[in-house]
Amino acid sequence: MSLNSMVIQGYHRQLFPKAMRSIAKVAFFSKISSIPKKRPVYFDYQATTPVDPRVLDKMMPFFTEKFGNSHSRTHGYGWEAEDAVEEARANIANLIKCQPKEVIFTSGATESNNTVIRGVCDIYGNIGNKKNHIITTQIEHKCVLSTMRELELKGFRVTYLKVNDKGLISLEELEKSIIPGETILVSIMHVNNEIGVIQPMNLIGDICKKYNVLFHSDVAQGLGKINIDVDKWNADFLSLSAHKVYGPKGIGAFYIRSKPRRRIKPLIFGGGQERGMRSGTMPVPLAVGFGEACKIASSEMNTDYIHVKTLYDKLYKGITSQLPDVELNGCGVNRMFGNLNLSFAGVEGESLMMKLYSMALSSGSACTSASLEPSYVLRAIGVGEDIAHTSIRFGLGRFTTHNDVDKAIQEIVESVKLLRKMSPLWDPEANMRVKGEESLKWT
Repeated sequence: MSLNSMVIQGYHRQLFPKAMRSIAKVAFFSKISSIPKKRPVYFDYQATTPVDPRVLDKMMPFFTEKFGNSHSRTHGYGWEAEDAVEEARANIANLIKCQPKEVIFTSGATESNNTVIRGVCDIYGNIGNKKNHIITTQIEHKCVLSTMRELELKGFRVTYLKVNDKGLISLEELEKSIIPGETILVSIMHVNNEIGVIQPMNLIGDICKKYNVLFHSDVAQGLGKINIDVDKWNADFLSLSAHKVYGPKGIGAFYIRSKPRRRIKPLIFGGGQERGMRSGTMPVPLAVGFGEACKIASSEMNTDYIHVKTLYDKLYKGITSQLPDVELNGCGVNRMFGNLNLSFAGVEGESLMMKLYSMALSSGSACTSASLEPSYVLRAIGVGEDIAHTSIRFGLGRFTTHNDVDKAIQEIVESVKLLRKMSPLWDPEANMRVKGEESLKWT
């Protein structure tokens, strides 16, 4: 069997160790480098979204003639910039139904998550009095899980709630996990970035309010796509990001409730900007872009939803009607329909992505490090290691077209059929996975 054939079929990892796979990938991409260059069709909207042209138009003057520092209070350049920032803040607040003064700008959702979680623990935590318990889930974004691990090293106790096979938490387990007088914070993401599952935020907020526990959520994936209401959720803190809502990269924010007043210890110290909670010079063009993106999302959310849901149904049905043994990862109902995470039995996800080089995709079998471990989110919902390695995430958004989806269906079906014919994990005659495949181990 040739080296290229081994790559194309995603040869079983027991027979194809890491070093050989690395060499094979180089060989594969060297081969396709001779193909005429064409931008791949974008299907990775959970990773980032393109900046909406209207957002860019709004930002451009603040890179050129309106270049003032919004903290300069002695001349028109500063006043002009400050007015633009406050308009942006109001647009963001309107999208999540809070007051503008409750929106604090940061560099992105990772900084927001760190600032809120660590800042809450610094103000409300007391390790000596056992007021040091936090609750989160096993499927949070890496920046939340890493922050929790760091806090555990400092003496905080963290409960990582399990989820069911649909990716949803148990509200009963959440309530049982709260220790009155000791639990200070519940941090549960709104929409999961890998499988698109939406947690019941209003019910989670009700439980937190019942026990007087602070409630934080990372809403980066759902912002501008699903209605968010901080009062209906009883949310105390939210983390936001611009580049997931067709805004620029490098800007985010967090919401902090003012009534009753919530407090945090800042993560960054300096000039005391952003009500003393986030020091540093305001990147005015980015803030303006974030605000404009939220303004557009407020007015076009329903239109975007219908567009994306139509494409989701078309893509999902187009694939599953022609291919057997394709599994949807995550809940089919309580989900953000811009996210379609599928597992293709008998096909290794990374190899399928290499075959689909005309599309920009994310593999659920790839992770955030050099490790070849399968997705921790898929493992948390009970997906077996063999199937977890076969997953692909398709991200749909505002600028995805029906033509994009039609081409994707055709290429995916053809590629999966080809790879399955060559796979030792697939029986081409029976058109089904090899009996006993679940006992095989990926290495």
